[in-house]
Amino acid sequence: MFGIPGKQAVSITSKAAAQIVKLMDREGHEGLRIGVKKGGCAGMEYTMEYVDERDPMDEVVEEGGARVMIAPMAQMFLFGTEIDYEVSLLEAGFKFNNPNVTEACGCGESIKFEGM
Repeated sequence: MFGIPGKQAVSITSKAAAQIVKLMDREGHEGLRIGVKKGGCAGMEYTMEYVDERDPMDEVVEEGGARVMIAPMAQMFLFGTEIDYEVSLLEAGFKFNNPNVTEACGCGESIKFEGM
């Protein structure tokens, strides 16, 4: 929907791809759908959910065996985002390196976009 010919909407690091494949295989899911919703102290939050059936309006990105679907309403907010997976001593989780974010809260759980 908001793509540039020959360029994927988001990129997935090898660490994130490995984790997504692991999650997909665990229970036979088609992939993961990412999106954004209103909420959090900065105004918006990322969402992730298992997908068992593709929505024809989703933007599909496949990399390293991983499949990510981008919800239609989130495509303009996520274009150019790198999805990574980080493990530290205290936590592990997906990290979104999103060039469209203008502000984030201190805990890193919510974000703000220009004009929102």
